[in-house]
Amino acid sequence: MTKTGFRITMEGMTIMRKQKLLFNVILQVLIFSALFIFNGAQKNSTAQDKSSTVKSEKFDVGKMWTFEHAPVDYFGEAYNFKPTRDWLDNVRMSALRFGNGCSASFISEDGLVMTNHHCGRGYVTQITKPGEKLSETGFFAETLADERPVPGLFVDQLIKVVDVTNDIQTAMESGKTDAEKQKAKNDKIKEIETKYSSELGLKCNVITFYNGGMYMLYCYKRYTDVKLVFAPENYVAHFGGDPDNFTYPRYDFDCMFFRVYDADGNPMKSPNFFKWSSGGASVGEPLFVVGNPGSTERLKTYSQLEFARDITVPARLKQLDFMVGYLDKYISDNPDKKLTYQDALFGNQNSQKVYTGQVKALNDPVMMARKKDFEDIIKAKVNADANLKSKYGKAWDDIAAALNDYRKIYDELAGYDLMRGGSRYFTAARLLVKNSSEGKQTPDSLIKNIYKKFDADYNNGLLQKECEIISDKLGSDNPSVKKVFGVKNASEMTAYILEKSKLTGLDAALELAQKDPQAVLASDDPLIMFVKESKPRYDELTARQKDIQARVDVNSAMLGRILFEIYGTSIPPDATLTLRISDGVIQSYPYNGTIAPPFTTFYGIYDRYFSHGKKYPWLLPERWQNPPAEFKLETPYNLISTNDIIGGNSGSAIINRNAEVVGLVFDGNIESLPGRYIYTTEANRTISIDSRGLLEAIKNLYKATRLSNEITNGKL
Repeated sequence: MTKTGFRITMEGMTIMRKQKLLFNVILQVLIFSALFIFNGAQKNSTAQDKSSTVKSEKFDVGKMWTFEHAPVDYFGEAYNFKPTRDWLDNVRMSALRFGNGCSASFISEDGLVMTNHHCGRGYVTQITKPGEKLSETGFFAETLADERPVPGLFVDQLIKVVDVTNDIQTAMESGKTDAEKQKAKNDKIKEIETKYSSELGLKCNVITFYNGGMYMLYCYKRYTDVKLVFAPENYVAHFGGDPDNFTYPRYDFDCMFFRVYDADGNPMKSPNFFKWSSGGASVGEPLFVVGNPGSTERLKTYSQLEFARDITVPARLKQLDFMVGYLDKYISDNPDKKLTYQDALFGNQNSQKVYTGQVKALNDPVMMARKKDFEDIIKAKVNADANLKSKYGKAWDDIAAALNDYRKIYDELAGYDLMRGGSRYFTAARLLVKNSSEGKQTPDSLIKNIYKKFDADYNNGLLQKECEIISDKLGSDNPSVKKVFGVKNASEMTAYILEKSKLTGLDAALELAQKDPQAVLASDDPLIMFVKESKPRYDELTARQKDIQARVDVNSAMLGRILFEIYGTSIPPDATLTLRISDGVIQSYPYNGTIAPPFTTFYGIYDRYFSHGKKYPWLLPERWQNPPAEFKLETPYNLISTNDIIGGNSGSAIINRNAEVVGLVFDGNIESLPGRYIYTTEANRTISIDSRGLLEAIKNLYKATRLSNEITNGKL
């Protein structure tokens, strides 16, 4: 055999082997794909089969109890602990609402306030002086005089609660149409709030419970002289960053301390405060989270959950996906602006995970089946009673019909609304057109406020996204789009606006704002033109949206009444960013093929630090890298419990039956994200800093002796 013939034969054999190998690979892929599809179908079938038989459970609507209707008998049965009214009043007065969206607590008689670092992080940035890097170094006031004022920060203490249900429901009954009923309700609420605020000298708000089955007036004392006492470094307060967000085990030092001062400039004397537990809590011990959960939708109808699943939640997640990607890239491209935008990035990343979890929950057939069963039970009770049926029987269908009408206009309305946190350009255009249409000139101060700390490059990127929304939701056939932009695509629209608009900078915007209102409306500025041309249609759609919302709200209030008639206060109302007490216990759960430890220790933070190569976001601040010998690494650091929380609970104290702090709530695990719609305890967990670990770090790592003594002793 010649060498040439041998080569050809070998090549032929090689080709045959390759063909055989390729055939085997294809065969294996096909088999694997078939098995995958079969198993997936089996799992889906199993989920569907399970969902057809699943039933709602007693605490599906949660354990966020109001203080005025705290279930003391249930606490007694479940935990052999029946709190007295004095206990409840003391706990209520010790708790605070922090700023516009978090929780906090008094923990000393001298006005010391405890909350989360992520609740106060923006204030630290605000009060940082030139040459300081407080986000990197942290802050501790060595003396009382060093405590730093925080302009604009306030905390609210719930002082008085009044049941105003009858007043508001009676007012609503005077209306003949849904719109009239809604207006009567709003007018009565405004009247009640004004009356009590004036008489009591407090900030009073009417809170809607049970979708309108109950209305309570909450009156707060607001403290506005607040100073920063202690803040840890960002790296350790947000340890693990976005990858570790909503995970467990966790190793976060997410705490911050402030102090409230009185009218005379002295530390406020507070008779109500939580004492500190030196021994912490144990597994199975009854614990209570005291804070202000923001918003849940556990009492919504099934059609409302479907609307959220199909429309609102995916739309919001899409915007958050964009903002996270945009901010991350912008910071990467502009590292000198990291401090300016990092808080926004953290906030959007947090919300992104929340909405990802909500999308998953709303598409879970078992969860939705439990919600459907809960609704069917109520429907059956209504249909079994002729009087109830005639009064409430149509409410579910009326809500579904209203939401179906909303579906028809949602995309077009979104095309005019654009996006949350959009460019300053459209914000200015809307303000100018609104005021000019009313024959008013826009004050310079409002324009200057819009362009405060203006970053053109950042806003140009947001403008591009807004133009993409206009193009996607409205299209070139939309009369307003066609008249102003013709057939331009999103990129061409953006370039056209940046070239022609007077609203891409403060000086030109002020010049336009100072003109006569009619001159503003006659401007050839493309942003002014688009907002002006689209205003009639936008106003029409918002009026229809308002009518739809009135139909939903009125029928929801009707269902709220029947819900309250059936269950009373044996179930808690949805969260409303008002004070609640939630019961639970420290309890492990299975995860990732193993068991979650009920407590983590400081050893874990060093394992994460070294395992990830000492790199961000597992980078430790310098003081943590070389801890002193007296810092006990075995101290319990973070803990998990079954308490019912949601956004807004951040900064809540977790206390024992002696009203002692055993932890500081800062997060929930990834399994808790369906909690907006349903409460479960299989794997849903609250994550807190253990009181022992918090004190250990302040005392022996930060050497903040003045603070550790006050925490321990409850006074300066």
